[in-house]
Amino acid sequence: MSNVMKRAALAGATAVLSAQSAAAASIDEVVNQAFASSTGWFVSFIFSPFPGTSFPWIVAWLVIAAVVFSAYFALVQFRAFPHSIALVRGDYSDPNDAGEVSHFQALATALSGTVGLGNIAGVAVAVSIGGPGATFWMILAGLLGMATKFAECTLGVKYRNEYEDGRVSGGPMYYLTKGFAERGLPGGKVLAILFSIFCILGALGGGNMFQANQAHQQIANITGDYPGWITGLVFAGAVFAVIVGGIKSIARVTEKVVPIMGIMYVTAALIIIAMNADMIGWAIGQIFAGAFTGLGVAGGVVGALIQGFKRAAFSNEAGVGSAAIAHAAVRTKEPITEGFVSLLEPFIDTVVICTMTALVIIITGQLTIDPSTGNYIVEGGKIVTANGSSGVALTSDAFASAFSWFPYVLALAVILFAFSTMISWSYYGLKAWTYLFGEGKTTELTFKIIFCVFVVIGAAASLGPVIDFSDAAIFAMAVVNIIGLYALMPIVKRELESYRAKLASGEIRKFS
Repeated sequence: MSNVMKRAALAGATAVLSAQSAAAASIDEVVNQAFASSTGWFVSFIFSPFPGTSFPWIVAWLVIAAVVFSAYFALVQFRAFPHSIALVRGDYSDPNDAGEVSHFQALATALSGTVGLGNIAGVAVAVSIGGPGATFWMILAGLLGMATKFAECTLGVKYRNEYEDGRVSGGPMYYLTKGFAERGLPGGKVLAILFSIFCILGALGGGNMFQANQAHQQIANITGDYPGWITGLVFAGAVFAVIVGGIKSIARVTEKVVPIMGIMYVTAALIIIAMNADMIGWAIGQIFAGAFTGLGVAGGVVGALIQGFKRAAFSNEAGVGSAAIAHAAVRTKEPITEGFVSLLEPFIDTVVICTMTALVIIITGQLTIDPSTGNYIVEGGKIVTANGSSGVALTSDAFASAFSWFPYVLALAVILFAFSTMISWSYYGLKAWTYLFGEGKTTELTFKIIFCVFVVIGAAASLGPVIDFSDAAIFAMAVVNIIGLYALMPIVKRELESYRAKLASGEIRKFS
């Protein structure tokens, strides 16, 4: 072939690729516009702030519920903490109890759905807007959210369906239906259907497409740009290989992946904190001072509070109801035991991992300070950062200040976080799907295939409004779920009192 022909062939191939790229972009635009015009009102409603403030009402809805449950159950999250650890260790696990997974596997599965990009990028955004003080309010909201998780996961086990083959199905859709009927309350079935619809939409979007999209971007940042559908196909194959085996298969993966990625991330953070041990006292002082004075941050104390509460609510999903679906599969005959286990999730996700991220950002000096005033330098409502970065890039810069190679580790962490989140949310979506359309292998396989198709779509497309809508659907789950928790919290208290009596009498004993 002559050089002229080669150049002509290359030009033709380039033109085809350009045309395909333009077509893909135009499809993205069409879908974006259609979705934005039809669902924008719903997204705006869910995330709208109270009049005259920047505080989203959905965050207040979650935080107020956490305060109510903390008071109603007499700060169970602190009093039951040691017993929760014993349960996760398997000290009280009877192998003959009904269920599919251990307490530790249920905890790992639920954590894999919450520990993710929010802990890496979300915290960086919160601290860059609300300053170090946002960390204090984030920790407080995380501690309060432990009581919400306790309530919803207790109910998830109590009202689950147990089948002859050993499988179980549970979650808010089941306790909304059965619990409301038991108490003679109306509307349980309607709330359960609404929850299931929102859960499916959230699973396909925020729990799937967004994760695949962000994972592809991180990989492309290191390897160079390439078609997203390639990443999508690889992820879809890996996800399908895990989820086709059901919750037992998912639990076997998450019980290995979650500890590995959690320990890897926290260890790196602890090393950086230890390397800057002389800054720890100063950083803690900045957190407390910022929480109650604002340290000159845009919005002051209120701005710090809003960002901290928002990050905690968006990170640990306490009140959303998703964790109750995973915990419903646990092997136990005492529902309250899974309430105890689940309260560890906000502690690990928010109090430990999110706080580590915030401390590393503060200690490594990523947030610039005006030496003349001691306040942070704010431009455009955000603190000016050392390298002008934000989000995941700010976290990456903070870790890279100590380890030049950490961005590669962070990319691996993002991939693991995305993968584990997808397989957990596939299970949440599946249980909502089977609640609406019935149990059965064909029904389950149909959803699993649909879920994997959306993995490819998410990695290949830039569907902003679709992701926004699915995020709104996830928090719409919380609106429905918390209504149910308020109605059913007397049942949780009854279970708690019964369990304590059995524990005191020796009826409940250690097995190992």
